[in-house]
Amino acid sequence: MRLALAQYPIERPASIAAWRDKLDAWIARTGDAELLVLPEYACVELGVALCGREGDAAGEIAAVREAGPEIVATLRDCAMRHGCWLLGGSLPVRRGNATVNAAPLIAPDGRIAWQDKHRPTRFDAGPWSLSAGAPPGVFDTPWGRIGIAICYDVEFAPLVRVQVEAGAWLILVPTCTDTVAGFNRVRLAARARAIENQCLIAIAPTVGSAPWSAGLDTNRGYAAVFGPCDRGFPEDGVLARGAMDAAQWVHAALDPAVVTRVRDDGDVRNHADWPSAVPAAQPHGFA
Repeated sequence: MRLALAQYPIERPASIAAWRDKLDAWIARTGDAELLVLPEYACVELGVALCGREGDAAGEIAAVREAGPEIVATLRDCAMRHGCWLLGGSLPVRRGNATVNAAPLIAPDGRIAWQDKHRPTRFDAGPWSLSAGAPPGVFDTPWGRIGIAICYDVEFAPLVRVQVEAGAWLILVPTCTDTVAGFNRVRLAARARAIENQCLIAIAPTVGSAPWSAGLDTNRGYAAVFGPCDRGFPEDGVLARGAMDAAQWVHAALDPAVVTRVRDDGDVRNHADWPSAVPAAQPHGFA
């Protein structure tokens, strides 16, 4: 798999048509990459243009939600035009009476599958009134089965573990964090998930300053691919990474066979040794 992860700069497109042109220009720079990953909330940079005012977090997210079908159609057209698999970041989507944060995975032939963010953050549930989404799932691709864990979800080991147990060798993590501390929570959680599951985890963030946006005003991070610190991998488990806060694509060539090999013959066997059940901790007395 030739993977491209966007360190995607939040800007101020004036319309969905202008945003499409930005996507086209960005995708054209990925060369022969086969699977492209945009970050969480990438399309929310449209919020101010769509709601017509600055400083209104709820208005931005509501406007993007209402324009969701046109935004997804734009992402779909880009994937088909460029002949690539595209994880189109994430956007607010109606689920009955609720709104959730959901990521569309788009095939080159235009088919779309969705992964919701299962656990909203305080900001998601507060100013943006987003609800908990559906549980984690997995996706069959030409390179095998993969999973998606949107930002905060990667910080919870069981959410990623169920995807790995369902056959995922790679977990894609579109993310949006406004502080270095927030980015480090996602980054370090992703590295832990890669070690404990002996799998690959790829993160892709928003970057840049956008003071006109109430929701995406500050964006910190870098894209990276993490694996286990074990045989066949770099000693620190970092397969690729970008420059902090820079607008760029980060490329990596990934092979699911390396995951099979390390699970079969690694120095340790975290994947196989995952405990099926852990009893409740009991207080120990001192003699």
